[in-house]
This record gives sequence, C-alpha cells and structure tokens, in this order.
Amino acid sequence: MTAPLFSGRARRSVAALGAVSAGLLLLSACDKPTPLATVTVGTSSVSSEAACHDGKELTAEKVQTCFTDLKDAKTIEYGRGDTLRLGVEPDVVEDGKKWQAVLDGQQITEPTSNTYDSFPGADLFLTGGQGEAPASKKLNIVQVDPDGKPISVWAFTVKLKK
Repeated sequence: MTAPLFSGRARRSVAALGAVSAGLLLLSACDKPTPLATVTVGTSSVSSEAACHDGKELTAEKVQTCFTDLKDAKTIEYGRGDTLRLGVEPDVVEDGKKWQAVLDGQQITEPTSNTYDSFPGADLFLTGGQGEAPASKKLNIVQVDPDGKPISVWAFTVKLKK
C-alpha cells in the first residue's frame, strides 16, 4: 500500500489557492471603469462614465459617432437661465490632459485643466430668432490629450423644461 502524496488538508489548501488565483486573474482582465463626468442644473445632477474610451486617441469618425449615438446618455432637465455646472474627476485632467464641453457638435468651452466649470444664466436653447427651440440638445464632455486630440467622450442629453 502506498502513502497518499498529499493529505486532505493540503489538497483543500491547494484547491483554495487555485480558486483565489483564478479569481484574481479574471478580475485583472476586467476593464477599469472610466472616471465620471457630472452635469448639474439646480439641485439635479447626473453622472456618467465615458461613452467612448479606447485608451488611445479617438478617430474623427469615432468622435462623431459618440456625439450622435446617445442611447445610453443620461438626461437632465434645464430651464432657460439656469446655471449649468460641469465637473470631471481629477483623473480626467492628469498628465497634462484637459476637457472641453461640446453642445450639439459645437465646442462651447475652451479646453481646461480645471475639474469644474460653471455657466450662470447660460441659455443653451437660444435660437437667435431662428424658430422654435428644440426639445433637447446633446451635451458632450470631451477629454483631450496634451496635443488637443480627443481620447474620451462623455454623453448627456439636456432637455428643455416646459
């Protein structure tokens, strides 16, 4: 008769160690969540992870797709003259990166390394006498690298209060 190579206790320890190692391996394969961007109007706020983020520069086509494909965009209501506040987590502006706001595909702010900006009394739905204001607009926050190239886009929908 031969003696067992491992005792029952040793086999259980090896199995537990293997399970923990496999779990850590699976977790390391998961994508790290992107930093949040937040839009605040009055006492209402919505936050979101980046809608587009590849970990490298986004192509012009990809950015355009991010601007128009808003199926997961968070929505916030906005009344004419309300103060619009935009904020990003500090990770967004690390290592010389900046962010800017884009409304319906048009840049409305210069790139900034601040984590917060406020626009008191802004009228996002001003038409300049060109007809009735739309019911909603697309608001994007675009992270740019130190060379000004887009690397992440956050998507929001701003809905006009009636």
